Amino acid sequence: MHIQIVLFDGFDPLDVIAPYEVLYAGGSASGGAVTVELVSAEGPREVVGGTGGLALRATGALDLERADMVLVPGASGRVGEPGEVPEGDAHADVEGDADAGERRQDELIPVLLGRTLTTALPALLKRAMEDPDITVATVCGGSLVLAMAGLLDGRHATTHHLGLDMLDATGAHAVRARVVDEGDLITGAGVTSGLDLGLYLLERELGPRVAHAVEELFAYERRGTVWRAHGPVPTVV
Repeated sequence: MHIQIVLFDGFDPLDVIAPYEVLYAGGSASGGAVTVELVSAEGPREVVGGTGGLALRATGALDLERADMVLVPGASGRVGEPGEVPEGDAHADVEGDADAGERRQDELIPVLLGRTLTTALPALLKRAMEDPDITVATVCGGSLVLAMAGLLDGRHATTHHLGLDMLDATGAHAVRARVVDEGDLITGAGVTSGLDLGLYLLERELGPRVAHAVEELFAYERRGTVWRAHGPVPTVV
């Protein structure tokens, strides 16, 4: 299984690194059954994240002919106050701007997520969502990227708890859970849930022995129930 993690300007580094390390370790523990790489919609480039100007290098382009799974992180920036209106154009092009790194760190998270809509990423994600051979996974605000592109209407998904109302507003069914599995769509909640998502993906794709070995390696125990739309609806407790 080849997994491509998508970088975009203003991405949250932990949303990327947590699942990357878990999945990479899973590949090592399984004799190469899983491979993972960092990509962008534009191709190989240095991509500046939203935390302290930290940049990671996308080594290739998002390639749906090669990817078995596409993983979309969220953004890192200011949360903002309730009702705060973003200044300027949320879709402004900051490419080539000497202050772009600083601006990405200082911008509201919805602005950073919304800017992805002006790139080639939404069209690529739409193709991925429509391909039965590709699974799409997200961490934190990555599900909001899909939702803002109109790709989660009627689907169950989760995100950071501060973004659940926004997820609902797009037509998705927001679930307050650590990981939500809808088959070809698997979403993780807040930033550290990238660890839980990565370990769950290893268990789902390779089995519990590999997942447990990686869990022990990182000295981290997965948190929470993986939510699925199965079983009886619980009564109010």
